[in-house]
Amino acid sequence: MSFHPVPELATIRGDMLDFYLAQGYYRMQQDLFTCQFVSFEGLPRTAHWLRLTVAEIAETAEHRRLRRRNAGFAVAIRPFRLCAEYEELYARYRAAITFGAADTVEETMLGGHSHNVFRSYAIELRNSGQLVAVGLFDVGLRTMAGILNFYDPAYHRHSLGKYLMLLKTDFARQHQLAYYYPGYVVQGNPKFDYKLFVCAAATEVYDSLRQQWLPFAWETVAAHSNELLGLLPAAELEE
Repeated sequence: MSFHPVPELATIRGDMLDFYLAQGYYRMQQDLFTCQFVSFEGLPRTAHWLRLTVAEIAETAEHRRLRRRNAGFAVAIRPFRLCAEYEELYARYRAAITFGAADTVEETMLGGHSHNVFRSYAIELRNSGQLVAVGLFDVGLRTMAGILNFYDPAYHRHSLGKYLMLLKTDFARQHQLAYYYPGYVVQGNPKFDYKLFVCAAATEVYDSLRQQWLPFAWETVAAHSNELLGLLPAAELEE
């Protein structure tokens, strides 16, 4: 009788994720991608990737207030597994937001695939056993990337999206990770500026033209944006 071992499922090694995050790449479903431009109202806007140096993150009075406000929630961190409870909470969250988002958690994380190639975790917040918020993130050897936060709209006054960002930085400290990658900001579109909430002073921005990380400053972002837009044909800058 012949024996056929079950093939080992492919995964992205932690050191590989570290490398690509450091080059301005990010997770999209089961792939890694990067971009320098996003479109808003038919016009190109420049995207600027961020990372925080975990050892330099300073606790602020706002952080402490947020922790006190949410101290009553039970917190659990577990490996990510897609489940109906997450999808039900996400559906309520998506129905309440005013910006574009994927239809489901499955679409965000798996995109139709049955296997997750990333080492992903979920932070769950519960109130008397009821799931009220979830924060998803990926982990490499020395890095983590925040992927998605969603919460019950009934708890919007608790700023649970920001609170989940703080809990992710706590995880990074506890596991002695060097960098936390929260995604990008967009020049001229403040809806992404919440990614600076944790600690702007500990944040770096990626210069994709010179392939280097620089201390975050809006002046640096503006200068990089002007350089990137200068590479586009004039027709693409017009409506």
